[in-house]
Amino acid sequence: MSEQPGLSYAAAGVDIDAAHQAMKGVAAMVRSTATPDTLSELGSFGGLYRVPRDAKQPVLVASTDGVGTKLKVAFMAGRHGTVGEDLVNHCVNDILVQGAKPLFFLDYVGVGKLEPGVVEELVSGVARGCRANGCALLGGETAEMPDMYTAGEYDLAGTIVGMVEEDRVLDGRAIRPGDAIVAVASNGLHTNGYSLARRIVFDRMGLGVDDAFPEEEGSVADVLLRVHKSYLRSLYPLIEAGRIRGLAHITGGGLVDNVPRILPDGAAARFDLSSWTVPSVFRVLRREGGVARDEMFRAFNMGVGMAAVVPAPDADAVVRDLAAAGETAWIAGEIVPGARDVILSGE
Repeated sequence: MSEQPGLSYAAAGVDIDAAHQAMKGVAAMVRSTATPDTLSELGSFGGLYRVPRDAKQPVLVASTDGVGTKLKVAFMAGRHGTVGEDLVNHCVNDILVQGAKPLFFLDYVGVGKLEPGVVEELVSGVARGCRANGCALLGGETAEMPDMYTAGEYDLAGTIVGMVEEDRVLDGRAIRPGDAIVAVASNGLHTNGYSLARRIVFDRMGLGVDDAFPEEEGSVADVLLRVHKSYLRSLYPLIEAGRIRGLAHITGGGLVDNVPRILPDGAAARFDLSSWTVPSVFRVLRREGGVARDEMFRAFNMGVGMAAVVPAPDADAVVRDLAAAGETAWIAGEIVPGARDVILSGE
């Protein structure tokens, strides 16, 4: 019987040298996100971060999420530089709704085989998102796992940790019937609804990523890969000033499932659908997919990225201040007596 050659990790599909080379490429990006409270360098077993010295009663707020099947569009288009921003901004918004500012972020990339430049593109987006939101990219993990992922595909996830003073936690308890709901516009699908959107666009409509998207400027890839917005810069000053009683990030489940998460017992949210024009991307998806209205409002954000509950007398001023901060905002509804649900009216 002939002897078989000895095996190596590289022969089994894991190239440690390629991983080291990729990490050299991202080191400068990671360093560019450091804040004064970052205490460790890339390569440590764990990231070190000091709780800000001026904190009085700090409460840490943490959240973990992924980009979901939006990644499938990135694979098809060969564009990997924006999904990292999607990830950071989504997580920033998720802790912002509880009044927290981000401190640091950790990312995870799982791939079947490390492709030259792809990890660097992914991390460049994460680092760009961290810099824009003032948080440190404290560390992360890149795992090469043959046979776990289809060639050319990867998964991307991350964890954010932020801080809020205990007496400033937003938990919705201050919400009362009579309060106004101010909607803050999204710029597209953000990171939700892509399983349905892909079925409509690629299967029903037969479009490719380089084709023009109907009623929109740009290609299918341009429209579907728009970066999920961060609302930190525009909303945090209002939170600090105590002008927001509750805040909902409109992600998977849409207005219908996300707004009730912040409502106290005895309160419901009524949205006036005539108060805004649903963006064309959602109108096209609804028409071409034959999707029912209620299904659209559960699968997609329908043009609302954040819903802020504010005292009615301050609603107009909040809208003006958000506009001055560069947002499109409007009074979209009100809090009414009810059973912690959402009422869609006016269409």
